Amino acid sequence: MKMIIGLGNIGPQYKKTRHNTGFMVVDSFAEKNNLTFTTRKMEAKLASGFINGEKVLLVKPTTFMNESGRAVRPLMDFYKLTPEDIIVVHDDMDLPLGKIRLRQKGSAGGHNGIRSLISHVGTENFKRIRVGVEHPAKSTVVDYVLGKFTKEQQPLFDEGKDEAIGALEDWISGKSFSDLMNAYN
Repeated sequence: MKMIIGLGNIGPQYKKTRHNTGFMVVDSFAEKNNLTFTTRKMEAKLASGFINGEKVLLVKPTTFMNESGRAVRPLMDFYKLTPEDIIVVHDDMDLPLGKIRLRQKGSAGGHNGIRSLISHVGTENFKRIRVGVEHPAKSTVVDYVLGKFTKEQQPLFDEGKDEAIGALEDWISGKSFSDLMNAYN
């Protein structure tokens, strides 16, 4: 089984904000693969099914971003998953808008959702797909990440979202993560 975790904040006021990039990627991935978020378990919305013969669990924590690990760790324990079985999709202000970067491990880099995951999972060694939302030019960081993409930004974000979905599909199909990093980074 493979677990794909999208990071974001719950509630209609956060829908389609830059900080909900992980949710948007996972929602689009679910739609493309005919999976529906119908289950709520351990502080998360879940969708599951088989893709290319692999059991896949999609997770959207219903905690706020800063407490994402609180939802993920119990699910890992329940399904007997290791950090090697998970991948996390999240926004990254240090990447240009719509660019993605795959990483096998690393620090939180200032991202509170990743910091929470590291704390609860107990390691920095889990896969990530970072989706660029770029750094704010004039607004504060909080206002920027909790804001929505502009009409001009949306097509660039959509390109990055599609590329992230492609990387997830390649990972599920069994391609090595090293090869995926070479292909997508």
